[in-house]
Amino acid sequence: MSHHFGLTYRLKPGSEPIVEDLFRASGRPDHVIRGIDGSVKGRLLRAMVFIGEGLAVRIIEFEGDLRDVSQHLSRQPAIRELEQKMEPYLAVPRDMTTPEGAQKYFRESGLRCILVRDHEAPSAE
Repeated sequence: MSHHFGLTYRLKPGSEPIVEDLFRASGRPDHVIRGIDGSVKGRLLRAMVFIGEGLAVRIIEFEGDLRDVSQHLSRQPAIRELEQKMEPYLAVPRDMTTPEGAQKYFRESGLRCILVRDHEAPSAE
């Protein structure tokens, strides 16, 4: 069963086009979520990014535990590069250079998924 999670990025005024370009040009992380010992903990299934005035939101779909996801992403070169390039455009600084910093960011800027509706699922109403 997959899960969804969102991350918010509060942006400095006028930086939206630059951040959009950074996301579009960013690399892809390893989609196999591995623990520090290399064991498989889950999979990244999908990522979506939405940008509006002063805000970007990244939604990820994954299998596994969110703590493993944040640790995994903090070790991914493509994610580290994107996060570093975005830093000057963020209104709220954060530390994505360590697994602990990434976990803190996930806690403080995270959005829990409370509803997913699939057009193919039968209605419970």
